[in-house]
Amino acid sequence: MGGLGAPRALLSSLAGLLLACGGQDVTDEASMSTLPAEENFLGEESQALLGGWPWPNPTPTTPAVALALEVENGVGKPLRVREGTTFFINQIDIRSFVTSRRDQGLTNLIRQSDFGGLGWLGVRQVDQESVGAPGPYTRRRYYREAAWMNLPSHFIVEQVDARGRITGVPILLNAGVEHQRRPGMDDFFIRRFRGIQTATGCATPDDCSASTSFEEEAILELRNAYDHAKRQTLSLRPETRALRLRWTLRPGAPYEIPVEQVRNAQYAYGFRMGVEPLTRARADGTYAPGTEISFQLTLRDGAGNRLHPKGYLPPYNQVAPDGTDSGLQYYRAFFDATATYYRRKHRERMLMTQIIGPAQHIQPIRSVVALEAFLDPAVDEQVVATPERDGVFSQFATLPFANILFGGAFIDPALWDVPNTDTWQFKLPHNAAPGTYLVTVKGRRTYLGEDIPGSTTIEIQVGTRQRTEPKLTTGPCTSCHSQGGQLSEVLHANENRAACAGCHSPLAFELEGPIFVRTHFIHSRSNRFDAPLHQCSSCHLTKESIQRTSKAACLSCHKSYPDNHVAQFGPIESMYVGGGAESFQQCTGACHTRHPGSGL
Repeated sequence: MGGLGAPRALLSSLAGLLLACGGQDVTDEASMSTLPAEENFLGEESQALLGGWPWPNPTPTTPAVALALEVENGVGKPLRVREGTTFFINQIDIRSFVTSRRDQGLTNLIRQSDFGGLGWLGVRQVDQESVGAPGPYTRRRYYREAAWMNLPSHFIVEQVDARGRITGVPILLNAGVEHQRRPGMDDFFIRRFRGIQTATGCATPDDCSASTSFEEEAILELRNAYDHAKRQTLSLRPETRALRLRWTLRPGAPYEIPVEQVRNAQYAYGFRMGVEPLTRARADGTYAPGTEISFQLTLRDGAGNRLHPKGYLPPYNQVAPDGTDSGLQYYRAFFDATATYYRRKHRERMLMTQIIGPAQHIQPIRSVVALEAFLDPAVDEQVVATPERDGVFSQFATLPFANILFGGAFIDPALWDVPNTDTWQFKLPHNAAPGTYLVTVKGRRTYLGEDIPGSTTIEIQVGTRQRTEPKLTTGPCTSCHSQGGQLSEVLHANENRAACAGCHSPLAFELEGPIFVRTHFIHSRSNRFDAPLHQCSSCHLTKESIQRTSKAACLSCHKSYPDNHVAQFGPIESMYVGGGAESFQQCTGACHTRHPGSGL
C-alpha cells in the first residue's frame, strides 16, 4: 500500500516512535515500559488476516460508499448503515475535551483526557481569535506542534461481531503527518490535528480573567480519501456489530463504534441538488433587468428519490442538530462551533443559495453584510453586492431563511418550529449589466454513515442571449487539488470557482468569509502548500491581481506588520483579516504595488 513495506516492521517502528515521544507520559518510564507489544495492538485475529500483504480486499460490484466515523471522549458514535453496502473510510473525526473554571491552557486536557497519553512535548499556541462583539466575548486559542501531531500514524479498521471477533479483512489507513503532503503515501487529502482552548464570558477580546468557563479540547480530522485509499473497501458481514478503530498512537486503547445494519432503508446513498427558475424567461430566453425571479430547490438521493416534499422544508427544530431520517441538514454551528481551517468547518452544513453576475464582472466582494440584515423579519434574501458599490451584483439566502435561523437563535425561539419553504426570490437590479448570471445551491447530506457535500450551479441570461464567462485571476488549483482532493469533492463539491464569491462575502459575525481571505489563511498555515508563501505567482495569474491590497488581503497571510503600520492603522485584532470592517478598505495606491519575490 503506497510502498510502505511489511506491516509488522511498519507497526514496530511506529511503536518505537510513540515511546520516544511520550506514550502515556513523557516522564513516566514505568508506563512506557508497559505499552502493548505489536501483536497485542493488532490482536490475534488481525495477525492471522495479515498473512498476505497487501490485504486482498474483494473488488466491490457496486461503487463503494464514503463512510464517516466519529469518536468523542473515547466513545464511538453509533453507526446505522445500509445492509449489504461496501464502504471506504472517507472521514474520521475524533474529539476529546475537558472543562475547567480556570485558565490553565491545555493542562487539564493533557492530564485527564484520553488524548493525554499521546505526547504533548513541544505544543505551543499559534493563533487566537475572539468573537461576540459587543460582548461578552468567546476567545479561542489554537495550539499545534505537539509531538503526536508531528508523528506519522495509521488507523486499522476492523469489523467485529457481538463477541468482539473479527468478521472480515481489516483496512489499514495512513493518517500521515499534518504538515506534509505526500501524494500516493498519505490516505487523506485533509488532515487537522489540533489543541484548542475556548473561554466564554470574556470582558474583552483579550481579557478573560473574569471567565469561569474554559473548555480544552484535542481534535483529529481526516477527510477526503485519496483515490488509492478509496480502493481499500469494507464489505460488512451480516454478523458484524461494531467497527473497532485502532490508532497506532493509542495502541492499547482501540475505539469501538457500534454498527446497526438497516435491511429495508427508505433512501439510497448519494446526494443530488437541483435548482430551477419558476419565473418564466422572456420569449428570447432572457430575463430583463429589474425582474424578480423565483427559484425552487430539490434535494434527492443518488437514486433520484426526493428528500423532502415539493414546496416544503421541515422546521429547523426537526432537522438540527442531527439531521432527518432522509439525511437533510441545516446550519448547525449553534451546536458545534466551527472555525475556518482550525475547527470542524465541514460540520457546519449550511444549506444556502446565491446569484452572482454578470460572469465577466465576478470578483471578490468586500462589502460587509451586517447582522441586522440576517434578523430583519421582512427580508428573506440578503443583497451582498451591488454594481455601483462592488462592480458586480450578488444576493444570497440561507435555507431556512436567515431571519428564521438567526432570529430563532437570538430573538424568538418559536421561529425554529415554523415550517419552511424550498422556494425563494432573487431580484435583479434595474441596472443589471447584460450577461450570464450564476445561481448556485450548496448543502450537505448525512445519511446512514455517509457524510458528503453537494452543490450545483445553473446559468441564466440577463439582458442578452450571448453567454459571458468569468475572468479568473488565480489558478490552477489542480496542481494540488487532485487524486481525491479535487474541488468537485472537497469543500462544497463545486469546481466552479466563479460561483463562490456571492456566498463568500464578509459577514459582520464572520469577516473571514471571502475566498481570498480563506485561501490565504488556509494555505499559509497548512504547511502542506509546497511553494514559498511570498511567491504570489504560484496562484495569481496577473500582476494586477495582487495590487488590490488591504488589511484583509495582507494579514490573512502575514501574522504581523511593521510598527509604523501599527501606529497608523492599529494593532492586529483578527487572525483572519487584521481588524474589523475597515480591513477590506483598499490601501493607498502609492503603496504595495508589488510583493517582494512574488514572481509577478
